[in-house]
Amino acid sequence: MKRMGIEVVRADITTLDVDAIVNAANEQLRRGGGVCGAIFAAAGPELDDACAAIGRCATGDAVVTGGFGLPARWVIHTVGPVWRGGSHGEADLLRSCYRRCLEEAARIGARSVAFPAISTGIFGYPPEQAAVVAVQAVREAPAGVERVVLVAFDEESERRYLSLLADPGAADDAAR
Repeated sequence: MKRMGIEVVRADITTLDVDAIVNAANEQLRRGGGVCGAIFAAAGPELDDACAAIGRCATGDAVVTGGFGLPARWVIHTVGPVWRGGSHGEADLLRSCYRRCLEEAARIGARSVAFPAISTGIFGYPPEQAAVVAVQAVREAPAGVERVVLVAFDEESERRYLSLLADPGAADDAAR
């Protein structure tokens, strides 16, 4: 069995050559700002229609649409938690986002998946803590997913991911 690889890139997620990209969505699956807005703009109006047909997605869950105008065949939409101080189950909900996206990727046959930093934009999740959850979760990718790409939006985020990935125990230690 081929071992899954995790890589970090600083790039525009909408341009990546992967089977699926993850959209940091809102519960109504509507075009938003940030990475969500960029994905909708690059995919075209068909993505608006596909999301409207699905309707909603609960926080911590994931749904799949086509990629339409994107290089990626699919978009996996997930709704991350809004940061409320860290004592309202945010880490569990964020972990669920990554897990559900990977489950959906395996279900549809996507061998490569690119993730943005879910919940770290307008949802206010502290980037350091979100990176720890992301690295822990993607290390547990189900069989079938061969490549996970963590997309960093700046140099600091890139260094954070690379540091956590370089030391297999770092993410576990940071989570304690």
